[in-house]
Amino acid sequence: MPSVMARTGTDEWLIEALRAGDEEAFEQLVHRYHGPLMRLARGYVASQGVAEEVVQDTWLAVLDGIDRFRGASSLKTWIFSILIKRATTRGVRERRSVPFSSLHPTADDDGPSVRSDRFGADGHWAVPPRPFDLPEDRAGLLELRAYIRAALAALPERQRIVVALRDVEGLSSDEVCGLLHLSVENQRVLLHRGRARLQAALAEYRVEP
Repeated sequence: MPSVMARTGTDEWLIEALRAGDEEAFEQLVHRYHGPLMRLARGYVASQGVAEEVVQDTWLAVLDGIDRFRGASSLKTWIFSILIKRATTRGVRERRSVPFSSLHPTADDDGPSVRSDRFGADGHWAVPPRPFDLPEDRAGLLELRAYIRAALAALPERQRIVVALRDVEGLSSDEVCGLLHLSVENQRVLLHRGRARLQAALAEYRVEP
């Protein structure tokens, strides 16, 4: 069959190629999703090494299960669901984590809700935050990226996972609710509170000398 790289690169072509044993298709899939899977795994397990093992287990499960994939969700969401199941199991074994739905809510989860008028019905900002002047030099950009990563890592666990899936990995509200077994309202509240905390962290970054 023609090289998958010469095709459209859509989920349909990748699924077809994977089922046919096309190694190039698998390499393309790993290139596309390995980084996001690692970031997601680190939200559930204690170390980078364990996260790497979980991701490797996920890729093996993808290859083993691709013939049974029926397209009820996107390929990306299906792969993420495999990762979450394996990361949760490994996290419990490491006594580091529990299933998302069983994570103990923090005071931030139970506190006053973020003002609803700050976000639209689709979950995006109703009024965007103030424009942010990006550093012009590479060193400044790297420093800002590290700051944002640290701010994301500092979020309460439930907020961090929801924000990462929605804003870093680009999943829809319905996909996140399905993956984490959340109600639409609960997902929206966690997302809004996480985003508000990140915005506050960036505001502090702006005023630092």
